[in-house]
Amino acid sequence: MFANVPTVLTPLRARLLLVLAVLLAVLAPTAPGAVAAGKPETGTARPGAEVVAVTRVADRQVDLSVRSAALGGRTVDVRLLTPDGWNPNDRRHRQHWPTLWLLHGCCGDYTSWTSMTDVAETDSLRDVLVVMPEAGWNGWYSDWWNHGQGGDPAWETFHTKELRHLLERDWGAGSNRVVAGLSMGGQGALLYAARHPGMFKATAAFSGSAHPLLNEESIDRIMGFFAGQDNDPLRVWGDPVAQRRIWQAHDPFHLAKRLRSIPVYLSCGDGTTGPLDPPGATSALEADFNRQNHALAAELERVGARHVTTNFYGPGTHGWAYWERELHASLPILLGALGVGD
Repeated sequence: MFANVPTVLTPLRARLLLVLAVLLAVLAPTAPGAVAAGKPETGTARPGAEVVAVTRVADRQVDLSVRSAALGGRTVDVRLLTPDGWNPNDRRHRQHWPTLWLLHGCCGDYTSWTSMTDVAETDSLRDVLVVMPEAGWNGWYSDWWNHGQGGDPAWETFHTKELRHLLERDWGAGSNRVVAGLSMGGQGALLYAARHPGMFKATAAFSGSAHPLLNEESIDRIMGFFAGQDNDPLRVWGDPVAQRRIWQAHDPFHLAKRLRSIPVYLSCGDGTTGPLDPPGATSALEADFNRQNHALAAELERVGARHVTTNFYGPGTHGWAYWERELHASLPILLGALGVGD
């Protein structure tokens, strides 16, 4: 009935109508198909990371299920071995604990250290928060190159940024940190300490991949790991020739100068049958990593590192009996850097 009546908008009326339109848009019901709270739409991820589930698995052992933007919105688990008196729910009197990051190797997961060693029964760790994060079957503690596209998986970003901030904000982790790991995790421990100066006060690598660019054998071996589970090996760091700078940026030998100022513990066997092996056991992988660790130790000496401890113990293969022993051997150095037990 108002079709033929001319409408004249004064400036005041125009502004009022604009405000009304904005309010209607904001208050309108969510359209069908929108993402439900806490459930990211497939292919998207919320910024940062969030804990979506908490599971107490044993005395002093808690698993956090963490949804990570750096991992494309996927959820992975992190095991915490908690100190005596740990109570993150007491926000008024929450204590922030010295923290040991303990990294697993290739083909393992976040449960490896507690299932394969006596770390949970180690009395010297009762005043420390031990963080054992998932790092993928062969994630190599790296933000993958993905043929220049980056993106999922970005394990380094997940660990050193997302998870670190989450643990320090809500779960009692302090800024006083050290890091240790075995094999792939040994490389990760050296990389994180070198690539994030000041983040860790000491680092320890047990049978670690300490110099993957040592020679063609070392390159071929790690490329074989990269290709595990039918993965394209070039996704991780690219081609060792064409993307040489990326490889060097993930090779502890080439980052030795960044490790000069902190305690570094390196240990490895030589791949022959050792006292903790079954008769006749040998390991070409351990022999390769032994050469790599000797090269890194020499480079650390060359660049003036003054706090390097090595235990190149000769006969011994690539196995948990040695890594458990080496964790205990390195704990005085790691805990000393944290100021625990002084």
